[in-house]
Amino acid sequence: MIGTDIDTAVRLLQEGQVVAIPTETVYGLAGNALNQEAVSTIFSVKQRPSFDPLIIHVGRVADIPYYIQDIPPVLRKLADAFMPGPLTLLLEKKLIIPDLVTAGSPRVAVRVPNHPVALDVLTKLNFPVAAPSANPFGYISPTTAQHVAQQLGEQIPYILDGGHCSVGVESTIVGIENDRPTVLRKGGLSVEAIEARIGPIAVREHSTSNPIAPGMLKSHYAPHVPVILGKPEDLLPTLPGKSVGVIRFREKTAGIPDRQQLILSARGDFREAAQRLFAGMRYLDQLALDVIIAELLPEENLGRAINDRLRRAAAG
Repeated sequence: MIGTDIDTAVRLLQEGQVVAIPTETVYGLAGNALNQEAVSTIFSVKQRPSFDPLIIHVGRVADIPYYIQDIPPVLRKLADAFMPGPLTLLLEKKLIIPDLVTAGSPRVAVRVPNHPVALDVLTKLNFPVAAPSANPFGYISPTTAQHVAQQLGEQIPYILDGGHCSVGVESTIVGIENDRPTVLRKGGLSVEAIEARIGPIAVREHSTSNPIAPGMLKSHYAPHVPVILGKPEDLLPTLPGKSVGVIRFREKTAGIPDRQQLILSARGDFREAAQRLFAGMRYLDQLALDVIIAELLPEENLGRAINDRLRRAAAG
């Protein structure tokens, strides 16, 4: 059931059930992160492999120390600058966090979402929630309550509607690797914004198995229709007789019906492109297409995160 009753979502979470909640990035499938049964339900509903760790969400930056050993000074700078927001920090966990949440890792990913509905829920709870994206594992992440209902509506008791997600791609994950701050997952906070605060930062690409942080698998965020990367003008001649969809940053593609084209931002706005990405991919996936051609964006700003999602969609 979709609704806007925050108290209902809070009550269900307190009872150990899982519900969908909005964040500024994507909708999350939330459950009590300290309750192993609730966490197991998240994995089961999503059909998510247990080796892929989860992010825990709290309502205040001041709540983070309850669940982690310490925050290195350089990561504290990022927390002070960008939390609440689309930033997740990978930190040494306390024993209170079950190993199931972290896939056995001694570190836990934690964030404070910047969404009024999510914060209202979280500040009414006395525990953190684990909340991966509220969709079947590997499929396109949901950015509206209706997206969640289409995929998981029969499996969860409540979907808390908070409108369309303002960021539209998952949070950026940062941790310390080899004594250096490192982006472990590109997301809704740009590398440029991070470097403006703390200087140069390493960027880690995906992992094919046993990821050290959530969202690092090579194949992910994929529609059912096959995705290939490249310039439509180059690829279309190789696809005679095929029904083709196109994803591009700014320009339309001649010879493709408008309804089969996803233009992420005609004005070249990376934020708008990120907001439109997952909903647009879902739209194309519902058409009777044989293939989707996706052209990568400039490798800058949120274009990095969008390209990351397109590459992983194509890897599927």
